[in-house]
Amino acid sequence: MPVVRMERRLAAIMATDIVAYSRLIEADEARTLASIRTLRSQVVDPLIADHRGRVAKLMGDGAIVEFGSVVEAVACAVAMQEGTAAHQREVPPESRIVFRIGINVGDVVVEDGDLLGDGVNIAARLEALAEPGSICISDAAQKQLVGKTDLAFEDTGERTLKNIGQPVRVWRWSNKATPAAAGAPPPLPDRPSIAVLPFDNLSGQPEETYFSDGITEDIVTGLTHFRSLFVISRNSSFAFRGKSVEMAEIGRRLGVSYLLEGSVRRAGARVRVTAQLIEAATGAHLWAERYDRNLDDIFTVQDEVAQTIVSTLVGRIEDARLQLSLRKPTTSLVAYDCFLRGMAHFNTANQQALEMFEKAVALDPRYAVAHSYRAFVKVAQNGHAAAPTEVLDAAFTEAKHALELDPLESRCHRILSTICLYRREYDVAEQYLRRAFDLNPNDADGLIMKGRLLAFRGRPEEALVFLEAAGRLNPLHFRWYDVHFGVAFYSLRRFAEAAQAFKQMHLPSSWSSARLAACYAQLELTEAAQAAVAEVLRLQPDFSTAEYMRKSVLLERAEDRELLREGLIKAGLPA
Repeated sequence: MPVVRMERRLAAIMATDIVAYSRLIEADEARTLASIRTLRSQVVDPLIADHRGRVAKLMGDGAIVEFGSVVEAVACAVAMQEGTAAHQREVPPESRIVFRIGINVGDVVVEDGDLLGDGVNIAARLEALAEPGSICISDAAQKQLVGKTDLAFEDTGERTLKNIGQPVRVWRWSNKATPAAAGAPPPLPDRPSIAVLPFDNLSGQPEETYFSDGITEDIVTGLTHFRSLFVISRNSSFAFRGKSVEMAEIGRRLGVSYLLEGSVRRAGARVRVTAQLIEAATGAHLWAERYDRNLDDIFTVQDEVAQTIVSTLVGRIEDARLQLSLRKPTTSLVAYDCFLRGMAHFNTANQQALEMFEKAVALDPRYAVAHSYRAFVKVAQNGHAAAPTEVLDAAFTEAKHALELDPLESRCHRILSTICLYRREYDVAEQYLRRAFDLNPNDADGLIMKGRLLAFRGRPEEALVFLEAAGRLNPLHFRWYDVHFGVAFYSLRRFAEAAQAFKQMHLPSSWSSARLAACYAQLELTEAAQAAVAEVLRLQPDFSTAEYMRKSVLLERAEDRELLREGLIKAGLPA
């Protein structure tokens, strides 16, 4: 019998999907289908043709499109999102056609014109991760864009995709979230300001990136302890990974005077770390150094880099303070490695993060910050504030133990504060958060937590001051920052601004969708409120306002709780 050979080729795959397609069809099938046909003929199909794409599969709510070039695929996707937004601008928000798009490059199997294989599957999974109106691309696609486009993508970290064996690093483009779309650049602070760019992984193994990222983050952490420095948060500076952007432009977008860049090469028992300090405006190299060490000396290298930067920018620093800020978190390199792996999964794959924190604690039982994060992840897996009492009590005990192991680690104070907040111990939570801020005034996450706590305690105007300060330290922050703005705005009855904040959630949840429904109800936007209610019930069919208020709402002030309850009931959520 003749051997049947499968046709394979390398291709860039774009997967598209219409957001809330079923809801749109149910609301007005004829209008929706006509709108989709018009949009495709006037916007989508011409753009695909212009960028030499081929529609491999067309569904009612989306398509799989093949391109010969990642650059063409991404350019087409961005043009589609921008063109669709312009085309739908005059359509009421609840009836607009909005796309999610995912792009991957990989090996595909061609069968009767259709495309099959992991290359296609990953693109489809990326599309499902994308926010409405945004684009998610794989790390493989991002690498092929370097130096070939000015489009800016935000690094959202590694994600575990359904039915895909290995985690995939995901990059995101959005009109709202990219540096290119930002408004006026922030002004320079009144003290030396620095951003630490992600150190390049030169080990030849992409899976080793977590290690170079961990070293970078520890240098950031060392620098943030100095009040005399203004240090940009890690994820804002990491948004420029792989971008072809001039140093002066990075400095302008982040609002800093100095940049640190470098590389890490890990081979066997040796590691080489290079670092160079650059004046952003002029590109002048102020200092550069190379460290060739055994892996066991990596903590010393981090200390030396941070210490040299501080002395270069600020001058002489008291020895006691310097030692305080550059303490080693553990003496076990293997435990440290596990902690870094856990942080790489943190907020994206909590079970994998927990497993790594468990290993770190087993290897070094006195590793304080690993204990703290292990306690927090267990609470997060059980619903955060809605976690059962026994889970919160166990987490409190472990987080308190972590603080006893290292009372000068600001993250331990911050995490313990969050667990106390979930236990409705507001005064104690504020006490620990105040201490965290004293230890590390440049911690953007600490500032956002301070703003969140004040909003929950009925001090929304004061909360906004801290929330805005966190946004300045972390100008390209993750979307969960915006949720806390939403809580403050809602208590201030600024419902439209609150709705915009809650809509920024990257992955919808019944918690945020319920808040969004309340905002729309208060604004008398009945159809939008009904759509948000439908989303709540899709995510949590047994939702009840009474249980939501009892388990998930942390508002301390009675009038704030009543205002929220009023909005939820007005939106039509079950009592």
